[in-house]
Amino acid sequence: MSDPKLQEKIIAALKTVQDPDLHKDIVSLGFVKNMNIEGGSVKFDVELTTPACPVKEQLREECETKVKAIDGVEQVAVNMTAVVRPTEHSQPVLPGVKNIVAVASGKGGVGKSTVSTNLAVALSLTEARVGLMDADIYGPSIPQMMGIPVSPPKGGPENKFFPHEKYGLKVVSAAFLTKQGQPLMLRGPMLGGIIQQFLQNVEWGELDYLIIDLPPGTGDVQLTLTQKAPISGAVVVTTPQEISLIDADKGVKMFQQVKVPLLGIVENMSYFICDGCDKKHYIFSRGGGKTLADRFGIPLLGEVPIIEKVVEGGDAGVPVVMAHPDSPASKAYKVLAGQVAAQLSINQANSSEKVSADFELAWNTERSD
Repeated sequence: MSDPKLQEKIIAALKTVQDPDLHKDIVSLGFVKNMNIEGGSVKFDVELTTPACPVKEQLREECETKVKAIDGVEQVAVNMTAVVRPTEHSQPVLPGVKNIVAVASGKGGVGKSTVSTNLAVALSLTEARVGLMDADIYGPSIPQMMGIPVSPPKGGPENKFFPHEKYGLKVVSAAFLTKQGQPLMLRGPMLGGIIQQFLQNVEWGELDYLIIDLPPGTGDVQLTLTQKAPISGAVVVTTPQEISLIDADKGVKMFQQVKVPLLGIVENMSYFICDGCDKKHYIFSRGGGKTLADRFGIPLLGEVPIIEKVVEGGDAGVPVVMAHPDSPASKAYKVLAGQVAAQLSINQANSSEKVSADFELAWNTERSD
């Protein structure tokens, strides 16, 4: 039999537990669900906005500690769950996909596809439903990195086709439209047609996150996607040196101009750790990613080190997050996944608050008239 007074004390205690990203208590956010009190035993769920929440264990421990401190409570069981919230869009494209994240770079050679692949896998390992679109039309490398043979996708009804699947991901790539080793030679207008197919003709199903690996630069494919797809946010990949930052700067400005929210910057090849020592060697300069992030007032989402296992994994078709989950690079990618998910949740919360504020302003204005 539930004790109403004890339940009130528990709710009051949980109101002091704040989500550090959303800056509100978990009761006001509606995270606390299915509370059950039997004698001194208390059970409840905390339903987060993403299974990749970077502070999940911190919230669990704080809930347990504060509820256990209440007189009359003997045991506490906190079940951490998650339901990914969708980004609200007016565009009807990809209705089953809750969040679309574009991964871009101002120039080639900074490891953008490697970041896209390992970010997608890291999100999938949190039990999120994830898709990976290789939109790098002229250099589609993700099938190789994922260990997926280049073969035509399985067809479905109404000219639709199904993604390949590997490591829990649904994967589509321009490479699947050609034979192994053959180049895809297309003029500019034809690029938009392929992107349109990836958006409208692929049976993506229900996804929490669709990661899109964009080509380097700021050309036709990037503009087509930003105009046709309801992109929830963009991640810009750079390396630390100035020559890379110059081009990454242009990539950030492109997303600003087309009104796509910037989730933040990833500094790839940030440092090197040699065998036999734990010292970080900054061989491509240091701090460039943070400098760029600070310049635009956006987060630095992560710093990914150079390690041999990243290259080996990409060549062997087993992403480093899968092949060597405890390596420094894998840990960095898991942090990145948590930060990307957190930024999406923050943007959604801010958007909801703005809509509520706009509605209240309009309502009060109408009443005063």
